[in-house]
Amino acid sequence: MRRQLILLGIFPALLIACAEPESSGTAITNVTVIDAVNGVRENQTVVFDGDEITSVGSTGAELSVAETIDGTGKFLIPGLWDFHVHLTYDDRFTSSMPALFISYGITSVRDTGGLMRKVLPVVEKMRAPGAVAPRVFFAGPLLDGNFVVYDGESRPEIGVRNATPDDARAAIRNLQEQGVDFIKIYEMVSPAVFDAMVETAQELGLPIDSHVPLSLRASMAGPSVDSIEHLRNIEMDCASNAPELHETRLELLRNPDGLSGADLRSSLHSLQRLPAIANYDEARCDQTLDALMSTIQVPTLRLGALNLAPPYRRDDWADALSRIPADAREDWSEASAALAENPNNEFTAFAEWSLFLTGRMHERGVPIGAGTDTPIFISVPGYSLHSELEMLVRAGLSPLEAIRSATVRPAEFFSLQNEMGTVDVGKKADLVLLDANPLEDIANTRQIAAVVSKGKLLTRKELSKLVSAARSAE
Repeated sequence: MRRQLILLGIFPALLIACAEPESSGTAITNVTVIDAVNGVRENQTVVFDGDEITSVGSTGAELSVAETIDGTGKFLIPGLWDFHVHLTYDDRFTSSMPALFISYGITSVRDTGGLMRKVLPVVEKMRAPGAVAPRVFFAGPLLDGNFVVYDGESRPEIGVRNATPDDARAAIRNLQEQGVDFIKIYEMVSPAVFDAMVETAQELGLPIDSHVPLSLRASMAGPSVDSIEHLRNIEMDCASNAPELHETRLELLRNPDGLSGADLRSSLHSLQRLPAIANYDEARCDQTLDALMSTIQVPTLRLGALNLAPPYRRDDWADALSRIPADAREDWSEASAALAENPNNEFTAFAEWSLFLTGRMHERGVPIGAGTDTPIFISVPGYSLHSELEMLVRAGLSPLEAIRSATVRPAEFFSLQNEMGTVDVGKKADLVLLDANPLEDIANTRQIAAVVSKGKLLTRKELSKLVSAARSAE
């Protein structure tokens, strides 16, 4: 009898233990899902639990989740990347940049140049458990040549000298030991140093980002690297007199006048860029583009073609400026006013060329990535990525292809396409919920209702608070 009583007492406890576990996860219901691989899927319910998408399917099935978000009339896209940022370029922005990125739906960033002593603490903070910040991938410093452009004199110090191939090999091994995700090769390296950098990075399994070195032509350097920035120096390899331009550059790179790295590079661009564009040769350029078919191009049109679509002429520019640190806001307001009154028309030729070349690249199948160079030249972190998407569409990409450039292409660079870039089961829970259809107008990527970053849902109100808190902490 006593044993029966004990069993009767245990039985209710067993029933409780075997009951359904407490519901977890979040469901966004009845939403239109858009990504560059699956296209458009209407009336979907997307469930994420922690940092993983656990279900994607037609709305209607019974749900067991902790939270439900009604996505009726809304559009869900993957979290966006800014594929070219500098977190430590301007100290005024560094601490507030993560919040600004998230507020604009940028859930991943690629830092393409910063000294390790400055960028490592920023990366560690962004990667800390519970941090509300984009996923961050970083290169460390710009790996320059015997002459350094960003040497801390006329420009911020984000570059380092690599005078010899041995210097380059040692530098990259040291960076790899410190945990960089890729390397960034800059413009003043010699061919021998470039080859050493490529060989060492490939040996260590590090992706390679690069400018086209002035000592090389785009068709020479492009096949050796995984991405190229700004379209810079490609115009020289598209000119009918490309071999002559290259020989002239090689002679001037000897630097007989002892110019600084920054002045030497600028003098070469000033001397050759517009004449090269004037000598555009379609057949030669097609050969160059064919050599770049496996190299992601990051044209940064919001920078190179800024005077064709100035941000300060947009209705939302004042709001964008209101989100940045106060001292930068004052400077940028003055700079915007000055540019509006006295636009620099000499940049128009390169701006129009940049749009043309991006469209031509896209037509021939060269992959395009979306990056901004923020915060350089009045580039509000996060905000500027949406400007870049608009410029990519203006250059000839469809809205869905522009979304690909800010989702799938960056993931491919890091061989993460099985983890990121689309709205699929098993992918990371980085999502942006929009109030309007980005395929009807790419500018609708700005119409953000909520952001999911690493599985954390942030409503419009919470995003606003996040930015305000970051601004107050400056």
